[in-house]
Amino acid sequence: MDSFLIRAVAGGVLLALVCGPFGTFIVWRRMAFFGDTLAHAALLGVAVGLLFGIDVRLGMIITCLMAALLLALGQRQSKLGSDTVLGMLAHSTLALGMVALAFVQGVAVDIMAYLFGDILAINTTDLWLLGLGGGAAVAALVWMWRPLLALTVSPEIAAVEGVRVEWLRVIFMLLMALVIGIAIKIVGVLLITALLIVPAASARFFSRTPEQMAIGAALFGVAAVLAGITLSWHVDSPAGPSIVISAAGLFLISSAIAPVFRRLARISG
Repeated sequence: MDSFLIRAVAGGVLLALVCGPFGTFIVWRRMAFFGDTLAHAALLGVAVGLLFGIDVRLGMIITCLMAALLLALGQRQSKLGSDTVLGMLAHSTLALGMVALAFVQGVAVDIMAYLFGDILAINTTDLWLLGLGGGAAVAALVWMWRPLLALTVSPEIAAVEGVRVEWLRVIFMLLMALVIGIAIKIVGVLLITALLIVPAASARFFSRTPEQMAIGAALFGVAAVLAGITLSWHVDSPAGPSIVISAAGLFLISSAIAPVFRRLARISG
C-alpha cells in the first residue's frame, strides 16, 4: 500500500474517532448549523494565513476559535434569533474569505481542496496535529462529559446542580472550533458538518445510553472513512465526498434495519 494512502486512512480514522463523540452532542443539542458556520469561517482563516504568511492550518484554527467566541457572545446579547446570527456570520465570513483570497499574490490557491477537502494530501505534520489536537479535544470532552450531559438535558437543572452553564457552553463551542479547524483539510469546508452529524445520527438507532451513542458514532465514522477511501481508490472519485456518501449510505442502511434491531432487542431483553 502506498504511503500516501496509509496516511489518508490513518488521518481519516483519527478524525472519525474525534468527530464521533462531538457529533453526538451536536445531534442532541441541534447544533448542526453552528458547526456549518464555523466551517465557513475556516475559509477566512485560509486567506488570513496566506496574507500574513502564517501556517494555513493555524490560520483556520484561530479563525474558527474567534468565530466561536463571536457566536457565543452574539447568541447571548443579540436580540436576533440564534439561527439569524449563525446565518449572518456563516455567509459573511465565507464571502470575506473569498474576497480576501482574491488579494493573495504569488500563491496558487486550490479553492476546491479547501471546500471539499483533500484527504489524500495529508502529510505527517497533519497527522501529528490531528492526533494531538483531536486527542486533547476528546480528553477535554470526556472530562466535562457529565456536566455537558446535564446541560443538554436541562440547563436549569444543570445550573441548580452547580454547573457553570455559560462557561460550559463557551468551552464546548471552542472545542468544536478546534476540531473543525483541524479537520477542514480532510473533508473540506462544505462537508465537515456531515462527518460530524451523519455517523452520530446512524448510531442513534442502536444506542441505549449516551456513551453507546458516542462509541457507535466513532465506529460508524471509521466505517464511512474506510468505505469512502476504498470507493475513491477504485472509481477515482473525490475522497472527501466519497466519505460523506458512504456515511449517508450507512445511515440509510441503519434506518432500514433499526426496527428489526429494536424488535430483536425487545425479544432478548
